Amino acid sequence: MKFSGLFMAVATLALVGCQTRSTAPADMVMRNGQVYTVDGQDSVQQAIAVAGGKIVYVGNDAGVSSYVGQQTQVIDLAGRMLMPGFIDAHMHPGDGGRALTLCDLKYQPLTRPMFQAAIQACLDASADKGPDVWLEVGSWDRMAMVGLDGDPDKSTLDALDTKRPIQVRSSDFHTVLSNSRGLALAGVDRHTANPADGKFVRDKAGNPTGICEDGAANMVASVVPPVTDAQKLKQIRAALDAMREQGITSFMDAYSGAENGKAFTTLQHSGELTARALLAIRLDPHAAAADPVKTIAGVKSLAAAYDQGETKVTPGVSLRHVKLFMDGIINAPADTGALLTPYLHNAGSDTAPEWTPGKNLGELYFPRQVLDPLLLQAARAGLDPHLHATGERAVREALNSLQYVRQQLPGNAFRPAIAHAETVDPADYPRFKALDVTATMSLQWAQQSPSVLDSTGDHLGPERLERMEPFGSIHNAGGRIAYGSDWPVDPLDPFLALKVGVTRSGDPLNPHSFGPEYAGKLNAEPALSRAEVIRAITFNAAQQLNLDKVLGSLEVGKFADLIVLDKNFMQVPEQELARNQVLMTVVGGQVVWRKEHASGLDPKGLSRAALAP
Repeated sequence: MKFSGLFMAVATLALVGCQTRSTAPADMVMRNGQVYTVDGQDSVQQAIAVAGGKIVYVGNDAGVSSYVGQQTQVIDLAGRMLMPGFIDAHMHPGDGGRALTLCDLKYQPLTRPMFQAAIQACLDASADKGPDVWLEVGSWDRMAMVGLDGDPDKSTLDALDTKRPIQVRSSDFHTVLSNSRGLALAGVDRHTANPADGKFVRDKAGNPTGICEDGAANMVASVVPPVTDAQKLKQIRAALDAMREQGITSFMDAYSGAENGKAFTTLQHSGELTARALLAIRLDPHAAAADPVKTIAGVKSLAAAYDQGETKVTPGVSLRHVKLFMDGIINAPADTGALLTPYLHNAGSDTAPEWTPGKNLGELYFPRQVLDPLLLQAARAGLDPHLHATGERAVREALNSLQYVRQQLPGNAFRPAIAHAETVDPADYPRFKALDVTATMSLQWAQQSPSVLDSTGDHLGPERLERMEPFGSIHNAGGRIAYGSDWPVDPLDPFLALKVGVTRSGDPLNPHSFGPEYAGKLNAEPALSRAEVIRAITFNAAQQLNLDKVLGSLEVGKFADLIVLDKNFMQVPEQELARNQVLMTVVGGQVVWRKEHASGLDPKGLSRAALAP
């Protein structure tokens, strides 16, 4: 990674190209490219100019020449694609950075023996740690493991050669597996009640198996001593480094709190914050049920400490969102996403399965009597709600409550979003537009995977599987689709997500897909066009985050957040859409990342004569 004092800028209207020689020189000019603006017409230009971190020109090469002065830094794009910076409208950077420092299972499909061997290797590598030091394990693909040889339990970890407490976090962040020592330290036994937003999986005798879902997972995780401030900063730096390389210039931290607020603010003050941080504070259903006014007041108190007000050219910290978990996940074996009709269960055998409706409808953590007054208080307080909802019942209840708030506060400009929406009843597709609710989708989930085809699909049933990941249907019904990676639930790979958004299939050559065996389309749900997925990760995400007046497209007056791509996303063959990379990332006119040895992207002091077409 390289840092530089370079500046960039862009604009869209053709009339802007008519400049005089008296135009003030720009800090940076980029020319001879394919400048994909994401303006109202998705226009493509040749050149941009930036001054003071803002776009002052977008147009052709001839018009940009008047912006070149003696101090202007000029970059020849050599025909490369330049576009707005990626805006990730749902990720978990604190967890992402932390995952890079833990015992890492690397999202691999593991049998129980392989799982045990990988964790034992981490224990052996940290043999200097005392018996009371927790081993934290991350990026566990529980869904794939269940498909291989079943769900593990505490005995799987108890068999390891250690006295240390162990906590294994699933890659979806909704499950924790703990060994017996860990459960004891957490005070969890057969008498421990389930929290309002989760459960401890139990055996027939009522004893906890070690599998902890949602709120129960958080209870166990909370026993692990928190990291120090220095460790937290290290984790956030690692997350920002990953984002820079992937071209992410703004992001929502979709499960945040004071710890992350403090870390991002510290890095902002030291000049190390290289992407715009928007924090969403998780709301607890039990606290919300007891006193919604007090719950929202607590968020406003955090906002007073960490929100930096109006978005500025220099990356800053904003806190104006709240996060609510409406349900768990629809993926097997958890089956905690809230459905309208029951999950299927195998009434037969493994060799002769018979999938029939059971009694499980999943979990709904915010009933309407709690959700309605809570969202109403949030909107009145100027906070935008961001609702996790994977199952169709959770999506419907979220839409019902948002409709209630719209009716109670006509004209209120709050911007709600429903994240994931993996199963949605078709009757609810047009409600996203009608209620002005953004569907924040992890596009990469619309590819085939072992966990979906070999287990989750059976639990959902063929009808629900056929309409899984319905971003195309919501879009076709007029809804707004924004992109959210959900990192580190999946590896951070925006180009794979965009590719899957266009084809609804993975890339067998991409390590974050699942190989030739799972290279087909997930289902017959409609896909998005290339222009639509680009809009989802730029302008639509900016709209969700209330940044669209200053970000999301390359237009005069907006902030110069932009990226240069190795390949033109609009032109490469479909099978190559995920095989791209960012060569340069610019935030507020400042180059925060440049790929080493990227040919031709070093700035040059060119004369106006050299810029002549």
